[in-house]
Amino acid sequence: QVQLVESGGGLVQAGGSLRLSCAASGRTFVSYVMGWFRQAPGKERECVARISWSGGNPYYADSVKGRFTISRDYAKNTVYLQMNSLKPEDTAVYYCAADLTDWGTSSDGIEYWGKGTLVTVSS
Repeated sequence: QVQLVESGGGLVQAGGSLRLSCAASGRTFVSYVMGWFRQAPGKERECVARISWSGGNPYYADSVKGRFTISRDYAKNTVYLQMNSLKPEDTAVYYCAADLTDWGTSSDGIEYWGKGTLVTVSS
């Protein structure tokens, strides 16, 4: 059974840092695009960052560029999201995603999703 399991969310003060992890199991994701979406209450799910199978040319949403870094560990079948200088507007449920094709910024048709981890940034 294929699973994406997120961890690392929690409560942090503004200006703080968190590192999210997404552990994949059930298959190898070496050839997959992997990334992170987030969804705040009352808002649409948005793509925060994604990384290609090669690890090159990562994408970041403008709202997190320069503060978040996505990376992947092929040996551990894991993708990370390092989040620095967190702001209250970063508060959301963060979801890990994986697909064989680059999804751009859309959440439609993505093959695999995690169940999400909550990040709360207090002011």
